Amino acid sequence: MQVGFMGTGLMGEPMAHRLMAAEMPLTVYNRTLDKTQVLQQAGAAIASSPTALMASVDCIVLMLADAAAIEQVLLSDPSGLSGKTVLQMGTIAPQESQAIAEQVQQAGGSYLEAPVLGSIPQAKDGSLIVMVGSSPELFQTYAPLLRHLGPDPIYVGEVGTAAALKLAMNQLIGSLTAAFALSLGLVQRYGVEVDTFMEVVRQSALYAPTFDKKLDRMVSRTFEQPNFPTRHLLKDMTLAIAAAEAVGQDPAALYGVQQILHRAMAQNLADLDYSALFQVISPPQD
Repeated sequence: MQVGFMGTGLMGEPMAHRLMAAEMPLTVYNRTLDKTQVLQQAGAAIASSPTALMASVDCIVLMLADAAAIEQVLLSDPSGLSGKTVLQMGTIAPQESQAIAEQVQQAGGSYLEAPVLGSIPQAKDGSLIVMVGSSPELFQTYAPLLRHLGPDPIYVGEVGTAAALKLAMNQLIGSLTAAFALSLGLVQRYGVEVDTFMEVVRQSALYAPTFDKKLDRMVSRTFEQPNFPTRHLLKDMTLAIAAAEAVGQDPAALYGVQQILHRAMAQNLADLDYSALFQVISPPQD
């Protein structure tokens, strides 16, 4: 199988390396050509355009920023999708995924959504949680490819269901991180030792492993070299709010997190790790 990969950013590059390590012939395309150099040095073919990539592969893996990028890169000329399979692995809304699937199918191609849970370390070692929305037949066909990225791909249901599950997970990233940042800042301001705070949290039913993952970054206020930038979390929280509203839910609890992330963007924290929302919730004291 000839595989194409579009989107070689923070997550896309290590995922593409995983496919190459599995000896899959890989052709890559990225709108910023510099982001393909490492993969080219590792042996990947570089496509000069989306059309060139589509012409040379059987399956196209997408790890693009959002639905607008997919429209621009993949669907500006969908004629090249006839007979191809599109495997969309980024975080987009259920309705967006369904609309893209319809366009791919109208062009004569097939479509799976397979968003992932995890960050750069999991992308590098192939331990991502892969959630799939597609027909059962397509899932069975492409499960072997997906296992190079995550050991046990989970079949969720039709197109749209895996996208919804991914948003449900990512809103927890924002909600849990904001809640932890508030608690951590609160105890610090009142003179409680961080070790004492964490000892209590870890013994309680309130503990989540993500707290320990972000603790050192928050305490030291070190947010460089992100696994997941603030701007991406804002995008996902906004999508989660819209998805909830579309099915009659009240996402009021998420509005505050969204506002905090907007303020983080205004403070030039967009490209830092999303734990930088601690800077907004608990600003440094003079």
